[in-house]
Amino acid sequence: MSLDNPPPAVLDAGHPRQTSPAMSDAAFKSSFLKTLQERGYIHQISHPEELDSAAASGVVSAYIGFDATASSLHVGSLIQIMMLRRLQQAGHKPVVLMGGGTTKVGDPSGRDESRKMLTDDDIAANIAGIKTVFEKFLTFGDGRTDAVMVNNDDWLSKLGYVQFLREYGPHFTINRMLTFDSVKLRLEREQPLTFLEFNYMLMQATDFLHLNRAMGVQLQMGGSDQWGNIINGVELVRRMDQKSAFALTTPLLTTASGAKMGKTAAGAVWLNADMLSPYDYWQFWRNTEDADVGKFLRLFTDLPLDEVARLEALPGAQINEAKKVLANEATRLLHGAEETAKAAAAAQAAFEQGALSADLPTHEVPKAELEAGIVLAALAADVGLAGSRGEARRLAQGGGLRVNDVPEADANRTIGHGDLVDGVVKLSAGKKKIVLVRPV
Repeated sequence: MSLDNPPPAVLDAGHPRQTSPAMSDAAFKSSFLKTLQERGYIHQISHPEELDSAAASGVVSAYIGFDATASSLHVGSLIQIMMLRRLQQAGHKPVVLMGGGTTKVGDPSGRDESRKMLTDDDIAANIAGIKTVFEKFLTFGDGRTDAVMVNNDDWLSKLGYVQFLREYGPHFTINRMLTFDSVKLRLEREQPLTFLEFNYMLMQATDFLHLNRAMGVQLQMGGSDQWGNIINGVELVRRMDQKSAFALTTPLLTTASGAKMGKTAAGAVWLNADMLSPYDYWQFWRNTEDADVGKFLRLFTDLPLDEVARLEALPGAQINEAKKVLANEATRLLHGAEETAKAAAAAQAAFEQGALSADLPTHEVPKAELEAGIVLAALAADVGLAGSRGEARRLAQGGGLRVNDVPEADANRTIGHGDLVDGVVKLSAGKKKIVLVRPV
């Protein structure tokens, strides 16, 4: 009865040799899987024929887990949120699982070190901050396909240790667990993997079993780095209760230049407005590389695919119009039409008309500090125009750092009261990033 058998039949978009011959790009019957395939969400699916049949014949409940390690999710989680949105749009039921319990352990996937241990109060505050984002993308309620949100602390923290070991331990083998990337990569890099973290995959599998029993959840979705953890849950449900359970993962998103999607010099692209302004969020999408415009329009907007095809085919500099559409559509989904219009207008005023706008990001500094003088490199790093002082210096040397629209090659010079124009100092990096520094 242990989970030490070969993995189930898999449709793997990233490894065609493993693709089930019974399934092709055009073979899906369900609108849900057809949409995911057409828009580029699918990396791997377990039991593809069985899942497709279930989605074509009735309502499928599916969940994705989100650990509460910060008070906001970042744009790297947006593909998962959009996949729940696609699920609901296709007439199925999304379940948002907040990892109040698993956050206490920490997912080792893709990490070389243990996550910081958070208190119960920290986790509760983070969950409160994260919750609001999902209401922008999903419809919550009591209906058959309405989204629901649950917290795995409600059942994980009630399990006694001996009970947990006796009930679930026999269904896992150390041999199999050592083969999963989340464990294997850490060991290969000779980085410590605590026994606490080693238990994470068992807890995640237990989540799937609980949700299947309590709510009839049949499908767990997630990023490709979660494949091993999700498969554990699939096999636990199938072995213990002989019920249908499925896994589906999205590809690891990278930009055309090979960078991890969502990582910028200034740090994470947060989804909460109090951590990243709608203007900066709009600019993130506006700065998309040319080769990524079509992919991001398919994944992160609701635009019809024929319109996406038209936009990504725009020649030369016209692709910038497609980027603006991407920025408008993605920002509207998260922040609403009003904030999107403000962000677009502020960008146009700043970059196309050379004007200042009240909707541009503003960084406040104590008046006394500005009067004493602040080193430009430090200020540029503090306001997020550069990831560090060293990067700000390199940016200045390359002609990419401006003070009040004038290139400044010396990042070690001080910004003072004399640099104020209409009560602010306008700092910009490149052509698309602007921050107004205002004394208070």
